Amino acid sequence: MYFAVISIFPEMFATIREFGITGRAITNQQVVIDAINPRDFTTDNYRRVDERPFGGGPGMVMMAEPLVKAITEAKQRAQAFGCQLGKSSCPVVYLSPQGETLSEAKVVDFSTLDGMILLCGRYEGIDERLLQRSVDIEISLGDYVLSGGELAAMVLMDSVIRRLPNVMGDDKSAEQDSFVEGLLDCPHYTKPIDFEGDTVPEVLLSGHHGNIAKWRFYQQVARTKDRRPDLWEKFSPTPEQAAWLKKM
Repeated sequence: MYFAVISIFPEMFATIREFGITGRAITNQQVVIDAINPRDFTTDNYRRVDERPFGGGPGMVMMAEPLVKAITEAKQRAQAFGCQLGKSSCPVVYLSPQGETLSEAKVVDFSTLDGMILLCGRYEGIDERLLQRSVDIEISLGDYVLSGGELAAMVLMDSVIRRLPNVMGDDKSAEQDSFVEGLLDCPHYTKPIDFEGDTVPEVLLSGHHGNIAKWRFYQQVARTKDRRPDLWEKFSPTPEQAAWLKKM
């Protein structure tokens, strides 16, 4: 999968390129991450990408022209990689607190794309004309504000890359994560069996896969009801889970 990240701080993306699951995916040529600096598309000696907002007010606003040129470059690189351009195949995504909140369902949808062009804002934001003309989707991590879109872009890429086929050592690991089925994840245990008098639940040592699956589901239900009642209200169980819930 191809990612182009448009940012005035391309050095920030060394972390996601070099470490963990994302770094391994790049090493295995499953993912390409290109960082494109809009300053490279300016014409003045100061490589300026921001100006004061019309109408006054604090802060600066990122200008449309260098960003348009950076997006054009990103699209050319995406096509060279083999991506089909467009919202349904390789969208331009603006990381913005005003966007749609990122969810596991959205991550799964993104993982089926050819690629993504991620636009990282800074300062007070980006000239609205650029957003209207060039951005396909706006994505938010939540109802709070970051200093820029770079961290949000890394979170988005990490969540999408781990959902790609054969990226994780065991694809079932991603399938069992929180939110995948609409519930929080169950508790997990490893060696030793007894840790300072606190022992592993007996059912996990039984080897009975059916009982273990049922226990894990009950734990997910209890944890979701307690911590995220909003998720529980939306949860739709499978026929097997519905039968377990009746027994519960």
